[in-house]
Amino acid sequence: MPNEIKPADVEALKALVRTVPDFPKPGILFYDITTLLKDRTGFAKMIDAMAAHYLEQKIDLVLGIEARGFIFGPALAYRLNAGFVPVRKPRKLPAPVARVTYDLEYGSDTLEIHMDAIQPGQRVVLVDDLLATGGTMEATIKLVKELGGEIAGLAFAVELDFLKGRARFPEYDVFSLLHYDE
Repeated sequence: MPNEIKPADVEALKALVRTVPDFPKPGILFYDITTLLKDRTGFAKMIDAMAAHYLEQKIDLVLGIEARGFIFGPALAYRLNAGFVPVRKPRKLPAPVARVTYDLEYGSDTLEIHMDAIQPGQRVVLVDDLLATGGTMEATIKLVKELGGEIAGLAFAVELDFLKGRARFPEYDVFSLLHYDE
């Protein structure tokens, strides 16, 4: 694929990600992307690499999942000449919404999207910062299907391979730029 990112560039981007041990609790190694985001070259390379994966496709909309999907989603939508749609936590959107509640490890959460955000048949890319277990993305997929959208891909800046979240989505094109084994 033209414009595909080189392995050396991937390693350079990974070097911009700060790791924070024992956050948010003991035993967790947190991959902090804020250090990559503040680097103008790194952020641009990341968006360009994500966009390169979809440039040959017709993408109508990019959906960004609250909150960090809002960082990547608009920039990716701009590069793909697509619209941007936010997927939000409850009571943040002013017009009628579709809603899905999903289970988390310790409880549940809810996501919403405007009912008129996606027209049937529109091709969408769903984007978030991180693929861990995949629960949030799975819930977002349900919203897209409810509104009749066609899922062109699932895009992530970072994937924690050891959590095997990708296994939840065998029928979709899952693209992650930075992979971590633990």
